[in-house]
Amino acid sequence: VGTKSVFNKVKIKINETHTQIDHNHSGRVADILHSALDYLPRTNRIIQGDFLGFGGVDTFCPNTVTYLFPEKVTAKIVVAPHTWYEANDDLRDSWAIPLTVNLQSTDDCLFVRPRAYIQHGQTSFADVEEVCSFARQMATMCEFATVKEAAQIKQQINACIRVGVDVDDGFIDCDPNLLGLWKLVKSIKEDCVFLCRNDGPQAYISGERIDAEGYVLSNEFGTFKLVNRECFSRANFTLAKNWN
Repeated sequence: VGTKSVFNKVKIKINETHTQIDHNHSGRVADILHSALDYLPRTNRIIQGDFLGFGGVDTFCPNTVTYLFPEKVTAKIVVAPHTWYEANDDLRDSWAIPLTVNLQSTDDCLFVRPRAYIQHGQTSFADVEEVCSFARQMATMCEFATVKEAAQIKQQINACIRVGVDVDDGFIDCDPNLLGLWKLVKSIKEDCVFLCRNDGPQAYISGERIDAEGYVLSNEFGTFKLVNRECFSRANFTLAKNWN
């Protein structure tokens, strides 16, 4: 078991015993890893997931999102697995693959794997294809940013999100056509998120009901995560994290 430090390029902290956990970690993180080593079922896969919390309650707040289950969880730990990895040598050269296999929960460990689907029985995002075609046309009229300029633009966009103001020409130093393209792509993403649903536990931010933290789509072009940045990024920027 381990934290994201298992993916470090220099020192990979993989814990195979409780002694190693105490050597590599401390505090709440160590407590979680001790329970993970005791209660996670054994597997020969490399699996990554989010630790939601310890059982005995029906409400979990691992960070900024609060999850409400229909009844108290009797398992010792609750984990939301989402990715598995393959590697030729060790985790330094690993690559991620969306987790599509079903993991069997046990008496000690509840795996939360909501079923995500596109509402109204739709099989594609056909409704947004016309807008995507327009976005491709807009891209031909943009002056794209360099890597250094893009990093600065991201900071400016994040600053707008942090204080809750609209992202517009007055705050972002870039080609107006490029910003217009960004807004159009953002609207396409939001339309796609609107079409998605899931049957997972109820989710809340600051007491307000939300649909989900995000959705992951995979196709022949790659893997894409759809997240409402105004909602979740601002929460991550401004709300106190409940790491307990």
